[in-house]
Parts: sequence; structure tokens; C-alpha cells
Amino acid sequence: MQTSDNNAKTVGAGGPPPAVTLMQMFLAPLLQRSICVVARLKIADLLASGSKPVSALAKQTQTNEDALYRVLRLLATAGIFVEKENHEFSLTPLASLLRSDVPDSLYHYAIMMGEDWLWEDWGQLMYCVKTGSTAQEKVHGMDSFQFFAKNKEAGIVFNNAMTNLSQSDVPSIVASYDFSAFHKLVDIAGGHGLALAKVLKANPKLHAVLYELPYVIEGAKEFLKKEGLINQVELVSGDFFESVPSGADAYMMKHIIHDWNDERCIQLLRNIGSAMDKKGKVLIIEMVVPGINIPGPAKMLDLQMLVMEGGKERTKEEFETLLNSAGFNLNRIIPTGSPFSIIEGQLISAK
Repeated sequence: MQTSDNNAKTVGAGGPPPAVTLMQMFLAPLLQRSICVVARLKIADLLASGSKPVSALAKQTQTNEDALYRVLRLLATAGIFVEKENHEFSLTPLASLLRSDVPDSLYHYAIMMGEDWLWEDWGQLMYCVKTGSTAQEKVHGMDSFQFFAKNKEAGIVFNNAMTNLSQSDVPSIVASYDFSAFHKLVDIAGGHGLALAKVLKANPKLHAVLYELPYVIEGAKEFLKKEGLINQVELVSGDFFESVPSGADAYMMKHIIHDWNDERCIQLLRNIGSAMDKKGKVLIIEMVVPGINIPGPAKMLDLQMLVMEGGKERTKEEFETLLNSAGFNLNRIIPTGSPFSIIEGQLISAK
């Protein structure tokens, strides 16, 4: 077995020296912030028709030409935009994802990642590490869901960002699981209903309930009308820690369990267990944390949960313990073509 000393000697082998690599890591937040700035300025949209000089981009966005050039020059070194002669820029595949009008857009997610309220939370990471408490409560005096309900513009930004993520992840999730065996599906905290819409279009005989907070329901109603699904979905608002709609044989939660600590998750799962058809299934759609020293987005997102929500990303073993504590068996974990897996649970009493 290789020792930690031997591992340390291999750092930087075949690449930049360790000090250079570490310096790049120190400066990575500047790259992120630059991406968020050009997203909010809709630079990618302005380049959709072809390359443009920075002078034209600055005029269209009412920004300082030299400052905008310096931001775009940095992003071009990371493969976001291509810099040509005479300070002219064009799109790359990465930059195209920042367009607001493409199906796989990450424009709204980029906007959220640059919001001041989120950066203020990250500025308190040391507080989180020392106390185990969220920065959100310390900085804003309330949890994130209360914050979004009170600050509607921030809530819109957040929900649009979550919809962006679903646009890229949901098709592979729907393709990886057979929903046709169910009669009634409850999508708990499903946002505006994008994931649910994809499931229903693939399974037109399925009846569905979208269960959300009151301030989200109005946006969901507009989205489902646009998708032609409003008559197939019952919209219900409420608090899932109190109760969930009853009588369904499937309960789906995408990117929800990771928001909460174990105690809250067990309460939510028990509410589902009390409400569901006893032969039904709960479908938890989350990232699964890989083994030690294996990189993965779940380990990054886990810190976002620490800072903002108080929840966590979980390993296979942690999901099994969570489900067992709430009266469920872990049937299986189904990988998808996205970073998400489908964790399928069934009541222990149903076995």
C-alpha cells in the first residue's frame, strides 16, 4: 500500500509544481465570480450570432471596455470564450451554456452562484466548521426557505437555478427508471414541476400531485399550463414536515433530502410512510458521495449544504441508515447518466 508520504511526492507529477497548482486553487473563486458577471451581462447571448469586439460588447452592456476585456481575457484562458485579434471574442461550447435561450442552459445557475447573499454565506465557512451551524442563519437570521419566501427576487433566482439543473439532469433520470408501474405520483417540493413534467410526458396515464410551498405554486401553475399538463397535475401547498398528500403509490423527491439533517429527513420520510400506499415506493433522487479520495461533485455540493442549508450529501451507507430509521428498506440505487442516482425505498412492513 502506498503511504501518505509517497502520495505527497506524486502531487504535481507530470503537471505544474504543487505551489502553482495550489495558487490556481486559491484564485479559483475569482474565475467563478467572473463567470457569474458575464452571465448577468448576457455576454453569451450577445455573441450567439457571431464574434464581436469587446468595444461593441461594452457598449451593449453599458460597462467599462477595459474592465470587461480583462474579465473576458481571463475566461478565455479557461476555455470560456475564445479571444481573437483586436480584442474580439467568440463563443465556445462552455460559453454557449451561459446563453439564456438554449435547452441545456446554465445561465440561471450562474446567476445564482454570483448572488451576494450566497457569497456572504460562504464568507462564514470558518464559523460553520467551528460550530457545525449554517452561515445562512448567522448572516440572514433565518433559514434559506424563509429567506426566499421573504425575498421574492432571491426566491425567483433560486427556483430558476434549480430548473436549470433539472433541464440537464432530468432526461437521463426519466430514462433510467420505469415510472409506468405507478398509478399516482406525488412530487414533493418539485419546484415549478420540470422534473414532473418530463415524467408525465413519458407516462401520460400517470396521475400526479405537485406538493410545494405556497409562494412556489403560482410559478408551477404557469409552467404546467405552458407544458399542457395542468389538467394532469393536482397542485397542493403545505409543509412536508407536517404532512404530505396521501394515497399515492410513489413519492418522488429530487434534490430535497440533502437540504436537511438526519432528524428532519427521518420525520419527512415517516410522513411519507404514513401517507403512502403500503406497497408503494419512495424515490430519492440525489448524488451519492463516492469513496475516500475519489473526487465527485457530491463532495463539493456537500459544503454548499453545510453553509446554506444545514443538510448534507450522503454515502450509500448513510442513505440506508436514514431509510431504515424511518421504517423503509433500501431496495436499490440506480445510477443515471447524470451526477444523480435514484435511491429506491419501500416500507419494511410491505416486505
